[in-house]
Amino acid sequence: MANPPTAEEVMANLKPIHDPEIRVGIVDLGLIYDVAVEESGKVLVKMTLTTPACPYGEQLLTEVHREVAAMEGVNEVEVSLVWDPPWDPKEMASDLAKDILGIW
Repeated sequence: MANPPTAEEVMANLKPIHDPEIRVGIVDLGLIYDVAVEESGKVLVKMTLTTPACPYGEQLLTEVHREVAAMEGVNEVEVSLVWDPPWDPKEMASDLAKDILGIW
């Protein structure tokens, strides 16, 4: 079996996933709070959504799980939805996302 990916490689693999409502990548929005990779190949992702009522929440969780599971060296994926700290685009979004959203 191949070596598990690094947390940075997992984050890079998640960059193309966009929030369909906002049309900005979930990594740039700051929705991925943490990625941990165990030596066994298990990847744990902690993420949030822009709001608890996000209509695309289940879709985003499924996409994150699918993209990570497809990576070489990954044999198990756990995606946890967390609300603490609450998502704040002014603090958590990248400069690119802030430009797109008009937040400064």
